[in-house]
Amino acid sequence: MGLLVFMRNVLLALCLFLVLGFLYYSAWKLHLLRWEDSSPTKLSEICFCLSEYDKLGFLLKLDSKLPPELASKYGNISEGVCKPGYASALMTAIFPKRFSKPAPMFLDDSFRKWARIRDFLPPFGIKGQDNLIKSVTKNYHLTPALDSLSCRRCVIVGNGGILANKSLGLKIDDYDIVIRLNSAPVKGFEKDVGGKTTMRITYPEGAIQKPEQYEKDSLFVLAGFKWQDFKWLKYIVYKEKVSASDGFWKSVATHVPREPHEIRILNPYFIQEAAFSFIGLPFNNGLMGRGNIPTLGSVAITMVLHNCDEVAVAGFGYDMNSPNAPLHYYENIKMSAIKESWTHNIQREKEFLRKLVKARVITDLTSGI
Repeated sequence: MGLLVFMRNVLLALCLFLVLGFLYYSAWKLHLLRWEDSSPTKLSEICFCLSEYDKLGFLLKLDSKLPPELASKYGNISEGVCKPGYASALMTAIFPKRFSKPAPMFLDDSFRKWARIRDFLPPFGIKGQDNLIKSVTKNYHLTPALDSLSCRRCVIVGNGGILANKSLGLKIDDYDIVIRLNSAPVKGFEKDVGGKTTMRITYPEGAIQKPEQYEKDSLFVLAGFKWQDFKWLKYIVYKEKVSASDGFWKSVATHVPREPHEIRILNPYFIQEAAFSFIGLPFNNGLMGRGNIPTLGSVAITMVLHNCDEVAVAGFGYDMNSPNAPLHYYENIKMSAIKESWTHNIQREKEFLRKLVKARVITDLTSGI
């Protein structure tokens, strides 16, 4: 009898060990561990109460009211004064188990140590690109003036047609960091989109092709979605010839008027986090596939949630009920064109962005979300 009891206890202990091992492995695979920490995730951190959280881990009951602990901290700060840690505090409040603030904007010289991106191919990681990245990255920060700010207010200017005739230019230029996407022009549209550009995030097919259209003093930031994008950046940095047959789906810029110290590589963790943690796109074994790539706008928002104290957006939002509305503020392509995209899931992105707006994590200057 005693032997049976002993064997039963051993089997129970073994089962418990296997369950805990499976949960830990699952947490690692889903990248729920902290940025540079391999310590085990507590069970409480991956078991969401179904009555409070949705399947991604966001609070179900989102409120524009500040939580009491944040109201006491930020409630008395005057309007227009930067609120330190505001966006990340609110993000932690509505997404408490899976948002960890530390995550650098750009790849730096220690990128090989980052477990969250090391084992994934582009766009979700840097596997296979080590040597290329090392050869083209020379600087890893913002400007000294921006790095020294104790509180940073950031705005991401989208390309949406909703920006037209809003006269938001001066308001946009008032932010410390102004982020623009792809080839969206500034010249001639300053009244609506402002004239200031801190950085422009793009990929080869989306980059400005005419050198004279680049701003004078902005950082050029590559978002690498495929291995060819990193190879293209090497061509640009070393002023080598770019071949049209290098795996791009449309023509790309062959010259970018930037010196190496003005070029950065976006941390691909933000593509990964936006896709799988925030939006809930198909994991597809960590490979690019149909409908699992977030738009550059959502990726940029993910980046600033980790690196800015206050976050605003302008020119975001697709009105799929108005197929003839302008898709972009600077051209005549219609809204219906977005339906042709096979890589994005616009509806799921909308749901994610609306959560952020409703909870006041971000401010939507054009009310398009």
